[in-house]
Amino acid sequence: MSATPGLRASSPRTTSTAAPLSAASWSRRWTSGRAGRPAQVAWPRDRGEIMKWLIVTGDDFGLHRGVTRGIIQAHRDGILTSASLMVNRPACQDAVALARECPALSLGLHLELDPDDTGDVPAAVARQIARFAELVGAPPTHIDSHHDVHRDPRVLPYVLAWSARTGVPVRGYAGVRHLSKFYGRWGGEPHLEQIGVPGLLRLLRTEVGEGMTELTCHPGYVEPGFSSSYAAEREVELQTLCDRRVRHAIWDMTIR
Repeated sequence: MSATPGLRASSPRTTSTAAPLSAASWSRRWTSGRAGRPAQVAWPRDRGEIMKWLIVTGDDFGLHRGVTRGIIQAHRDGILTSASLMVNRPACQDAVALARECPALSLGLHLELDPDDTGDVPAAVARQIARFAELVGAPPTHIDSHHDVHRDPRVLPYVLAWSARTGVPVRGYAGVRHLSKFYGRWGGEPHLEQIGVPGLLRLLRTEVGEGMTELTCHPGYVEPGFSSSYAAEREVELQTLCDRRVRHAIWDMTIR
């Protein structure tokens, strides 16, 4: 599978001495925007040929050591091209250190917010963006959020305003289709068939069309001390993302 294109990061504006991470899978050259509007993404077209581009983003990077290790493995051995960092978690510094060893992995910000605390939303967004720059040495290549809280109408205006100022795209608002069906639990019950190899191949065949699609995933290892309702499912996701049949199918479907 050829390198997956993606969204750009704005020029670094930080005094951090850390070496900036590269953003190979969220390439600058396919991003377009207008002043005062959130960053948008345009994809290349090849003389009438239908072009299908896929970004595979691992959410919860830095949540826990096992989750972080799983995301890195899914990138090195599988199809994952991007990760979204949780900057307020104890494992975030280790996550950034591991990401520095993976120059093709792009790194975005996974916001954690409480929309009920409306008075703190602007400050919380600003704090986490600043913390990301401090840790990484560059702005995020993209921005999304835990449990999609950035879509909440009490939060969204602040996030989109920041996107318009910086040119950093926001999940769901950048002209990239967001595919969230690769998830193995709902109604309080596991649904592992959704995140196995047949389930992922079905999603790719039916849901990835012309243009750019972002597939979100949550791979990881379940290690001691990790408590989550979504635990064993992470290891199933990891196995699926690293399965050779998936890589071969993506190639056969002419997904870039």
